Amino acid sequence: MAEDVTVWFNPSCSKCRGARDLLDERGQSCELVPYLQDGPTAAEIRRVAGLLGLESVRGMMRAGESIYADLGLATADDDTLVAAMVEHPILIERPIIIKGDRAVIGRPPERLLELLD
Repeated sequence: MAEDVTVWFNPSCSKCRGARDLLDERGQSCELVPYLQDGPTAAEIRRVAGLLGLESVRGMMRAGESIYADLGLATADDDTLVAAMVEHPILIERPIIIKGDRAVIGRPPERLLELLD
Protein backbone atom coordinates (compact mmCIF):
# COMPACT_ATOMS: atom_id res chain seq x y z
CA MET A 1 0.00 0.00 0.00
CA ALA A 2 1.33 3.43 -0.95
CA GLU A 3 2.12 5.90 1.78
CA ASP A 4 -0.18 8.86 2.21
CA VAL A 5 0.88 12.18 0.75
CA THR A 6 -0.05 15.44 2.46
CA VAL A 7 0.26 18.85 0.84
CA TRP A 8 0.23 22.09 2.82
CA PHE A 9 -1.91 23.82 0.22
CA ASN A 10 -2.94 27.36 -0.70
CA PRO A 11 -5.46 27.27 -3.58
CA SER A 12 -4.42 30.78 -4.72
CA CYS A 13 -0.81 29.64 -5.24
CA SER A 14 0.15 28.46 -8.72
CA LYS A 15 2.95 26.27 -7.30
CA CYS A 16 0.44 24.54 -5.00
CA ARG A 17 -1.95 23.94 -7.87
CA GLY A 18 0.96 22.68 -9.99
CA ALA A 19 1.93 20.20 -7.26
CA ARG A 20 -1.66 18.98 -6.94
CA ASP A 21 -1.93 18.55 -10.71
CA LEU A 22 1.39 16.68 -10.86
CA LEU A 23 0.22 14.29 -8.13
CA ASP A 24 -3.07 13.79 -10.00
CA GLU A 25 -1.19 13.04 -13.25
CA ARG A 26 0.82 10.39 -11.40
CA GLY A 27 -2.32 8.85 -9.90
CA GLN A 28 -1.10 9.73 -6.39
CA SER A 29 -3.89 10.59 -4.00
CA CYS A 30 -3.14 13.28 -1.45
CA GLU A 31 -4.65 15.21 1.40
CA LEU A 32 -4.70 18.95 0.69
CA VAL A 33 -4.33 20.79 4.01
CA PRO A 34 -5.53 24.41 3.78
CA TYR A 35 -2.82 25.59 6.16
CA LEU A 36 -3.78 29.27 5.92
CA GLN A 37 -7.18 28.47 7.47
CA ASP A 38 -6.11 25.59 9.70
CA GLY A 39 -2.54 26.48 10.59
CA PRO A 40 -0.04 23.95 11.87
CA THR A 41 1.00 23.85 15.50
CA ALA A 42 4.52 24.68 16.65
CA ALA A 43 5.19 20.94 17.04
CA GLU A 44 4.01 20.26 13.47
CA ILE A 45 6.20 23.04 12.09
CA ARG A 46 9.25 21.66 13.93
CA ARG A 47 8.46 18.09 12.80
CA VAL A 48 8.13 19.14 9.15
CA ALA A 49 11.33 21.21 9.34
CA GLY A 50 13.04 18.01 10.48
CA LEU A 51 11.50 16.02 7.63
CA LEU A 52 12.78 18.69 5.25
CA GLY A 53 16.26 18.25 6.71
CA LEU A 54 16.53 21.89 7.72
CA GLU A 55 18.95 23.09 10.38
CA SER A 56 16.69 26.10 11.00
CA VAL A 57 12.98 26.65 10.39
CA ARG A 58 14.02 29.80 8.54
CA GLY A 59 14.48 27.53 5.52
CA MET A 60 10.71 27.04 5.31
CA MET A 61 9.77 30.71 5.62
CA ARG A 62 8.59 33.19 3.05
CA ALA A 63 10.98 36.02 3.89
CA GLY A 64 9.48 38.20 1.14
CA GLU A 65 6.14 38.54 2.93
CA SER A 66 5.59 42.02 4.35
CA ILE A 67 4.73 40.57 7.78
CA TYR A 68 8.25 39.07 7.91
CA ALA A 69 9.76 42.56 7.83
CA ASP A 70 6.99 44.05 9.99
CA LEU A 71 7.79 41.54 12.75
CA GLY A 72 11.55 42.05 12.41
CA LEU A 73 12.23 38.36 11.81
CA ALA A 74 15.48 38.72 9.86
CA THR A 75 17.57 38.11 13.00
CA ALA A 76 15.03 36.17 15.06
CA ASP A 77 15.82 32.79 16.66
CA ASP A 78 13.97 29.59 15.75
CA ASP A 79 11.53 29.80 18.68
CA THR A 80 10.45 33.27 17.54
CA LEU A 81 10.21 32.13 13.91
CA VAL A 82 8.05 29.12 14.83
CA ALA A 83 5.76 31.32 16.93
CA ALA A 84 5.45 33.75 14.00
CA MET A 85 4.54 30.92 11.59
CA VAL A 86 1.88 29.63 14.01
CA GLU A 87 0.41 33.12 14.35
CA HIS A 88 0.84 34.05 10.65
CA PRO A 89 0.82 30.86 8.50
CA ILE A 90 1.28 33.02 5.38
CA LEU A 91 4.95 33.00 6.42
CA ILE A 92 5.23 29.27 5.65
CA GLU A 93 6.75 28.45 2.26
CA ARG A 94 4.44 26.60 -0.08
CA PRO A 95 3.71 24.03 -1.11
CA ILE A 96 5.19 21.60 1.37
CA ILE A 97 4.66 17.99 0.33
CA ILE A 98 4.99 15.29 2.99
CA LYS A 99 5.20 11.54 2.44
CA GLY A 100 6.11 9.23 5.28
CA ASP A 101 9.26 10.47 6.97
CA ARG A 102 10.29 12.77 4.12
CA ALA A 103 9.16 16.15 2.86
CA VAL A 104 10.08 18.67 0.17
CA ILE A 105 9.20 22.25 -0.60
CA GLY A 106 7.60 22.10 -4.03
CA ARG A 107 9.39 25.02 -5.63
CA PRO A 108 9.32 24.07 -8.43
CA PRO A 109 6.43 21.59 -8.08
CA GLU A 110 8.52 18.89 -9.81
CA ARG A 111 10.59 18.61 -6.61
CA LEU A 112 7.79 16.44 -5.24
CA LEU A 113 8.87 13.70 -7.64
CA GLU A 114 11.76 13.04 -5.24
CA LEU A 115 9.18 11.65 -2.81
CA LEU A 116 7.50 9.36 -5.33
CA ASP A 117 10.55 7.31 -6.34
